[in-house]
Amino acid sequence: MDSEATTPLQEVRANIARACTPSRREPDDVTLIAVSKTHPAEAIVPLLEEGQRVFGENRVQEAQGKWPALLERYSDVELHLIGQLQSNKAEDAVALFDCIHALDRPSLVKALAKAMEKLGKRVPCFIQVNIGSEEQKGGCAIGELPDLLGYAREAGIPVAGLMCIPPFEIEPAPFFALLAKLAADHELSCLSMGMSGDYQTAVMLGATHVRVGTALFGERGSQH
Repeated sequence: MDSEATTPLQEVRANIARACTPSRREPDDVTLIAVSKTHPAEAIVPLLEEGQRVFGENRVQEAQGKWPALLERYSDVELHLIGQLQSNKAEDAVALFDCIHALDRPSLVKALAKAMEKLGKRVPCFIQVNIGSEEQKGGCAIGELPDLLGYAREAGIPVAGLMCIPPFEIEPAPFFALLAKLAADHELSCLSMGMSGDYQTAVMLGATHVRVGTALFGERGSQH
């Protein structure tokens, strides 16, 4: 077999494996989420055929439009909601997704808990932390994390870990390290951090879930 990666998926997986080496982690400990937002079903099928089974979408409505038919053909796919979630879409999100990455406020905790109760389905959630304290970005403030985490746990929401999007065009490593520390302080084992430009750094600093779009699908529309 040719030792050089021949597809974007093989290349990203190889990079994840290399990034695991310094910390003696196993590549299987890192979940690669292929971010398929803005991409049509025909662009997703090649990755499915290549064996990728975890995908991320930003919007509930967009996912509802393209995934049900794909899920009929590939029933073992795991679908993650990685974008901001409006409280009025909580029930739709719980029905379709296997994991939610942007739990960031008490009103959303309330809406998700109600939806999970109604549907009889407990969907693991990551609490999004506004790690760079950016006004325009979603996520709870670092200082509000203990209260939000406590509220989510009381509401019966399975909290898998923490998620962040570090400030754009600033070295991400300190932000990833801070998120890892916050997770450890609160006894959370999962870290959703790292995208196409910085997922290797994120893996070196403990990411368990990386959200990679452009490196797998190429540039398109609003893809970052």
